Formats: sequence, structure tokens, C-alpha cells
Amino acid sequence: MLECPSEPLAAMARLAGSGLFADYVVYERPGAWTFAGGVLGEVVLDAGAVRTRWPDGPPSTRPWSGRPADALRDAFAAAPLPAWNAYGWIAFEFAAARPTGRLAHLIVPRTEVSVAGGRAHISGPDADRVAELLAEAGPVAGTPSPVDVRVDGDAYRATVAAAVAEIREGRYQKVIVSRRLDIQHPVDVIATYARGREANTPARSFLLDLGGFQATGFSPEVLATVDADGRVMTQPLAGTRAFGAGAETDARSRRELENDPKEVFEHAVSVRTSLEELHRVCDPGTVQVTDFMTVKERGSVQHLGSRAVGVLALDRSPWDALDALFPGVTASGIPKPDAIEAITRLEDRRGMYSGAVVAASHDGSLDSALVLRALYSENGRAWLRAGAGIVSASTPAREYEETCEKLSSIAPYVVPLP
Repeated sequence: MLECPSEPLAAMARLAGSGLFADYVVYERPGAWTFAGGVLGEVVLDAGAVRTRWPDGPPSTRPWSGRPADALRDAFAAAPLPAWNAYGWIAFEFAAARPTGRLAHLIVPRTEVSVAGGRAHISGPDADRVAELLAEAGPVAGTPSPVDVRVDGDAYRATVAAAVAEIREGRYQKVIVSRRLDIQHPVDVIATYARGREANTPARSFLLDLGGFQATGFSPEVLATVDADGRVMTQPLAGTRAFGAGAETDARSRRELENDPKEVFEHAVSVRTSLEELHRVCDPGTVQVTDFMTVKERGSVQHLGSRAVGVLALDRSPWDALDALFPGVTASGIPKPDAIEAITRLEDRRGMYSGAVVAASHDGSLDSALVLRALYSENGRAWLRAGAGIVSASTPAREYEETCEKLSSIAPYVVPLP
């Protein structure tokens, strides 16, 4: 353990940009930051096969069937390591009836750095070089070039109208419809993370580069946490208004949010669904709501938020809890299977958007955040994505405005590559 002379955000950005690690994940939880760099072990789940790589052995590729969560559980259960922590991401299509493409990518890092309370703990063979980098860390360079979020309005409003029509036909109760916003220049993802994190108040934040795919974001919502004793928590957020326009305007928007029947209904059905999902994997007597419909301020927006908890049944694992709660009800819809099917018809492939960033451990603990308010970059192309919850009372104009409000959590802070 050593003193961390720089702010955690600057330290994480310094490590990510050092070039010392081709693959890495930064994961921030309240009061604690983790940098996972390099690959000691790796699990990559595709629609047709799971690929694993562990120390002192050749890479393995094998087919899998059944639940994707079981494929991940089995892959890590076979890890030839006495102890491990894994970090990575899971795609929205992990929950699809017929999944396609890359579904998950997690690494057990070669070097791990934890920063909390002004102290850093470093483990792994790169400890000396990491300590030097932490001592050198300073402010992150990079000037944002804000991205215009008010584009493609007609196409999105038409999609919302189509979803409302399907809801009124009784095909499902709620669906989250999203839109992708392509950025017309290459992006400095690390600098964007630094600039965006300074302006946001996330439940979790992350920055990663795995296999050349980069992403960063400021998650407003905890999808699922499981501690080593089996206690499970999820935090559904549903119901949105803009935030950051000044105290008087924000207070007026908050009152409007708390009293809007459409927003309150949308939130209540999301909480009900989360409780039903917890009942599938927890002892029934332990499932409860511990914080109902309070307002959470998340960057450029404010949400209605609740907290639901339970304790895992003895025959259930953390991967079962993640599977039960995935994808987040607030990023898919109700009932989930029908909403997911509608999303696959109404949209192109989401990938990491509305999936999860995950930290899991050999001791049975797991922490996962819903991937929203994020930027994605691959092969020199970068994009943003945001959605809105559609119910029978939705109007296309208001839902489009909500996507603009959510995109404004990250669009102003995008830093172009020099």
C-alpha cells in the first residue's frame, strides 16, 4: 500500500494512456477506483462458442448451449487460479432469444491497482512501473468538441410511434427505444472519460479497451450487486427530466417528475418487475424495497430511483442473480422477453449499449452497472446511444427530447483525437 499522489481520476487516465497495457478496464465504485491492466486470464463469449485463455495453458475454444450466464459461470469455475478478479462487459444481446455476435468479454488482469482514501494497492508484475506512473500523473489534456445531439429526430419519432401502436395493440406494456448517434471524427476515449467524469455524478463509471474495442461511460444505475454473503441489490431508475439548468428550473423539473402520472407509472412497473426477478433467485422472505421512488441526480438528468434487495437462495449463484436481472428492466421493457423481441425488430444490434460492465470475483461477489451515458469506439469510428421508456401514454416528441437530455450527459465532453 502506498500513497496515491494524484487524484484517482487522473491516476486511472494515466495508467490507461501509458501504453503499458494493451487491454485494460477502469471501474469506479463509490469511494473506490480499480484499474485492471493486461491479461492473465480471459473469457470471451460469442453466440457460437466460448473462448478461454489461462496461464500455463493453450487457448481453448468450445461450443456452448443453454444460458449464456451458465457458460460464463462454467468458464470461471474452470479457471486454474486459486483467486481471481475479473472485469469486462456484457452485450444487450446476451438476453436475446437467438443471440448474435460478441456477447461478453472479461479479463482477469495481470496487474490490478485499487485506489481509495488517497492510498493505492498494486498487485502484479508491473507494480514498480505502475508506482512510477502514479507518481507522474497530472491533469489530463484534451479539449472537448461538443457533439450535436439534435439530429435524426424524424426517424426516432417514427420508431416511437410504431412502438406506441404496438403497446396499444397489447403486444407488450413498455419498451425502451434507442437511437444511435455517430460521431464524424475519431475520438480520444481516455480524455473523454476524464472530461465527462468531471461533469457527471454516476452510480458507477468505467473506461475500457478490450481487443481494440473501447468504451467509456457514466452509468446512472446499478444493475446487480452480490456480496460474498449472497446479499443482492438492484437499483431500477425510470422516469426522467433534465437537470443542471439552475436551482429553480431543476426544482420545478423535479416536482414535475414526481407528479407526472406517466413517469410514476413507468417507475412503479419497473420496480415491480425487479422484485419479481429477485424472487426467482432469492429466498422469498428476504426480498424487499428499501428505498422507493426517490430522485437521483445523474449528470444532465434526474431520475426516479428505487432500491430492491434480497438474499440468494442456497442453490443460486451470483451469475444466476445477474441473469435474472439482465438486461435492466429500465433498458429493455415489460414483459422483458416481448420487449427484447420488439427491440431486435425496431433497432439495429445494440452490443454493449444497455448491457453491463461487470466486476466478478472468486469469492462469489459481483458488481455490475447498466451501460448507459456511454461512448463507444472501434476501428476509428465512435458513436453514442440513448433511449427512452415508451408506454401507451408516450408522445414521440417528448421521448425524443428525453434522448437529447440523456445524450447531454456525455456529448458535450467528447474530445477529438489530435
